[in-house]
Amino acid sequence: MVESKAWNWNVVEDDHKKYWLEPAIESYYLIDRWQNQGKQNFLDLGCGLGRHTIQFAKAGFKTFGFDLSEDSIKKTEEYAKEAGVEVELKVGDMLELPYKDNSFDCVYCRNVISHTDTKGMKQIVAELKRILKNDGECYLTLGSKQSWGYQQDWPVVDENTKIRVEDGPENGIPHFYADYDLVTELFKDFEIVKVFQVEDFVVRETTTSSYHYHVLIKIKK
Repeated sequence: MVESKAWNWNVVEDDHKKYWLEPAIESYYLIDRWQNQGKQNFLDLGCGLGRHTIQFAKAGFKTFGFDLSEDSIKKTEEYAKEAGVEVELKVGDMLELPYKDNSFDCVYCRNVISHTDTKGMKQIVAELKRILKNDGECYLTLGSKQSWGYQQDWPVVDENTKIRVEDGPENGIPHFYADYDLVTELFKDFEIVKVFQVEDFVVRETTTSSYHYHVLIKIKK
């Protein structure tokens, strides 16, 4: 199994950090959905700078943030204090989550769960199944094999994984890429509520796009 590696937030410029402080579009839908379902315990898995940790805490969830980067957890703690919300934060590896079985009603992991290889992905999926309560849900994103990154001549770990090699915060981080069949195989022990592919555009000096699968899964009753 490839070694996990955290984002290097020290090389992220301030104007780019603003992007990572804005909640993603689907987060508002998830808040509404999970409030209506009466869910309470929420885990922001791979919380980064805490944009969703703080957002869900403000919405009334009992909120937990988790990340491999000590820097990001420190920043999340600072932002949470500024926002006046209480959150529980931990540093660690997704491959072995420091939570008891059946701990969470809902989990959100955006653009982070695929920072491993195929073997690691299977282990993380098993961890998600373990920590979710009965009828618990998880919304996650996975890099698609249609993405620009999967086409690059980067070091290959296995048939689904490459090590990103470029200047920036993700240099040296493994990236797992999926197709639809692989998505359904990975989550065969869950009920797949929704799965769709999204093309994201990032406009900077040059315009690039990436494809991600968005997947909403649920513990089978």
